[in-house]
Order: sequence, then structure tokens, then C-alpha cells
Amino acid sequence: MSLPAGYRLSDDKAELQVDVIHRFLAENAYWSPGIPRAIVERAIANSRCVGIYGPDGAQLAFARLVTDDATFAYLCDVFVLPPARGLGLSKAMVGFFIAHPELQRLRRWMLVTRDAHGLYSQFGFEPISEEQVGRLMQRLDPDVYRRMTA
Repeated sequence: MSLPAGYRLSDDKAELQVDVIHRFLAENAYWSPGIPRAIVERAIANSRCVGIYGPDGAQLAFARLVTDDATFAYLCDVFVLPPARGLGLSKAMVGFFIAHPELQRLRRWMLVTRDAHGLYSQFGFEPISEEQVGRLMQRLDPDVYRRMTA
């Protein structure tokens, strides 16, 4: 995936602008309202991450992949800040992970999305079949961050 001129994708965690990532996840993402910065930092430390940076060096996009690097990956926290949407940045980040040489033998990739099915279907993601849905289970605590800050 090509980026617009002057934009740069990097998987160097030292370049991530954690303030930008935390602000978006805590204030704008439907999946992580109120997430504490310490949790974001821990998630980054224990995942593969990519950021996209504009010509001025500001971070404009982020994606995180939770994986064992052997059999499974969970794609999450994919976002592009509003001023940079429509430039193909999400496609570039997902494409980076899908094409990564160390991730070519993974048996299963998963993600959860409310509104970006069109993006992910371009990379082979598809809805889980009715048969498979019955096998999936989760333990969800949607209020965990609220309790942490109380």
C-alpha cells in the first residue's frame, strides 16, 4: 500500500506518540472509552504496533496487533485521526501487518468491528459463520476502566 507523499509508516515503538494514541482511544474510540494511559502503554509494550506520521512528523494513525507470532493474531485499536481520513492510511496499516514476513504462517486472524467491514474484507476477513459463532466465547467487562478511575 502506498502512502501519500510525505507520509511515513513505522513499526518502531519508540516513535509512537502515546499522548495521541491515548487521547483517541480514551475520548473517541467506541471500544475503549476512558481507558487509562497506563493500560494503553502496557498494551503497546506487549503488541506489534504501527503508526503513520504526516509530513510534519505528527502521528495521524495507529494500529495494534496482539499475536503469539506462531498461530494467532488479533487486530485492534485501528484508527486514523479525522483530518487524515480518506487517504488510505488504514489500508496501509492493515496491509503492512498482513504482508509482514514474520506473520505469514498464522492460522487465524481475528478482529471486531462495528463499522469497517468494507476495509477488512479487502484483506480476506469475513464474518464468522453461524456455526463458528456458537463456538466463540468471551469474558467481557465493559466497565473495567470506569472502576479503575473511580
